[in-house]
Amino acid sequence: MKNTLPPQQRRYSLRLSKRVDTRPATCMTLMSTFIHVAFHKGLPRSRATPTPYPTKSPLFLLTLLSFFLPPSPPPQNGSFENAMTAIAAAVALSLPISLCNSCKVSKKFQGVKGGFGVFAVLGEANSLGPSDKKSLWGTLFDVEDPRSKAPQCKGRFLDVYQALELARYDIQYCDWRARQDLRTIVLLHEKVVEVLNPLAREYKSIGTMKKELAELQGELAQAHKQVHISEARVSAALDKLAYMEELVNGKLLEDRTKMESSIAAPSMSTQSLDTMKRPRKSLDVSGPVQPYHPRLKNFWYPVAFSTDLKDETMIPIDCFEEPWVLFRGKDGNPGCIQNTCAHRACPLHLGSVNEGRIQCPYHGWEYTTDGKCEKMPSTRLLNVKIKSLPCLEQEGMIWIWPGDDPPTTTLPSLQPPSGFVIHAEIVMELPVEHGLLLDNLLDLAHAPFTHTSTFAKGWTVPSLVKFLTPASGLQGYWDPYPIDMEFQPPCMVLSTIGISKPGKLEGQSTKECATHLHQLHVCLPSSRNKTRLLYRMSLDFAPLLKHIPFMHYLWRHFAEQVLNEDLRLVIGQQERMINGANVWNWPVAYDKLGVRYRLWRDAVERGSKPLPFSKPM
Repeated sequence: MKNTLPPQQRRYSLRLSKRVDTRPATCMTLMSTFIHVAFHKGLPRSRATPTPYPTKSPLFLLTLLSFFLPPSPPPQNGSFENAMTAIAAAVALSLPISLCNSCKVSKKFQGVKGGFGVFAVLGEANSLGPSDKKSLWGTLFDVEDPRSKAPQCKGRFLDVYQALELARYDIQYCDWRARQDLRTIVLLHEKVVEVLNPLAREYKSIGTMKKELAELQGELAQAHKQVHISEARVSAALDKLAYMEELVNGKLLEDRTKMESSIAAPSMSTQSLDTMKRPRKSLDVSGPVQPYHPRLKNFWYPVAFSTDLKDETMIPIDCFEEPWVLFRGKDGNPGCIQNTCAHRACPLHLGSVNEGRIQCPYHGWEYTTDGKCEKMPSTRLLNVKIKSLPCLEQEGMIWIWPGDDPPTTTLPSLQPPSGFVIHAEIVMELPVEHGLLLDNLLDLAHAPFTHTSTFAKGWTVPSLVKFLTPASGLQGYWDPYPIDMEFQPPCMVLSTIGISKPGKLEGQSTKECATHLHQLHVCLPSSRNKTRLLYRMSLDFAPLLKHIPFMHYLWRHFAEQVLNEDLRLVIGQQERMINGANVWNWPVAYDKLGVRYRLWRDAVERGSKPLPFSKPM
């Protein structure tokens, strides 16, 4: 029979016997429905009970709990049902959720028996309104969005205090974002409880409820996706703080070490370094140079200047301990093939180039730029092909791809800035491992001590040398020197130096200088103890110098003088490194760019994705 009573006078009763499913999740769901309605709506007034029940007293609710608790199974560690029981009860009471130890609750009420009744009652309209519910969560969710107060620092170099302030705003934003994500999930959960309320069946069809639940499920999925994004933001912010903490601790440790050394007894100066503790973290670059990792080969490497590779000429090179030879084909495009004849392993560069083919000097076999043998004098032509590498020409340089991975479609630009004219292009073969040479080129603090006979003659020794760079970059500028510097993977160093006249520095930054010198150093890993160095020098002044006869010999002489000042030190480093010494035992503040190169190289060899400090292409 259809119930014709008005909604305020309806009473719904459901009696459950001992045979009914009494699992904790089922019981607590029904119980939470009753408590939710009783607490917020109030119990109805019956004819025999003119006075309303004290439905909002704690004693009344505790009495309800004692009747509704079902027989509990033995507790299990990490019980999902017990956790959901606590959540359901907390949501029904509109109180903050607390995930306590569910096993203790189960033990307390283990053995409770008997049937119980669940009443879903639609009472009077004196319940808590939306504003009252909101006030319960106000202290948790009503937090101001910090983005409007965050400092604008994009593209600027920050000192440690500015960086810490920016990191503080990052953490505040992550906290605010997490609160908003939690608010969304709580509100959606309340909507789910309303849809599943047994009272809804009186005025909603099953199809309508299914549709509402499907919509809520989609919103919950989106909310959980946003939670994962917030987790990633928090992780990135914590990584940034850890990095900054390392920098700050390193600076504090450096200052403390200086203070301790200044007040230490004279006898401390004679103490052996082996007995001193090293609290600072160091890079481990020691022992014999290991074979190059194949992942280090998966880059474009510049190997020669275009002006050196003329028609009918060859350039033999070594790259990653393999011999190659460069020459131009019939179409004038460069090619790079293995510098070993397939017939009797004769070096091909000892031969000649005929009509775009390189001819072996032993028996005259001829190869094209893709390695195919097209001519075999005095015998029948066989299908023979030697190894070749992808080879391109761009901006006056010849590039090769020595790796096994497919080559990328873009090459980095090594051109000097606008307004500069190239004055010298020099190639040298140096007897050092290319990583040690890069370490040297990325360090300018050694200049007033090492290059006292060349470009740094007369330089004063500053009280503090710093290399200022963004947190995620491989470029920056030196302080107090007016020099900008950048490491460009995999083996290039670009620098711009502000000068007034040869050997002198002017101003505190390159922008304050009227004239500049731009340098490019390419350190090609020929073998584990040899580097092919390509050096390009450009000026934005004195263009007539380029037309003076024999001027390139003067530039080469000057470059060799500077390099010889470095080589005697780097060769000594290499000898001690092979014997077990760590060449990066104690890095300090001005070693930042060299340390980042080593971290980048280690990440390449480990196969990390994405690579640290890398620019998006």
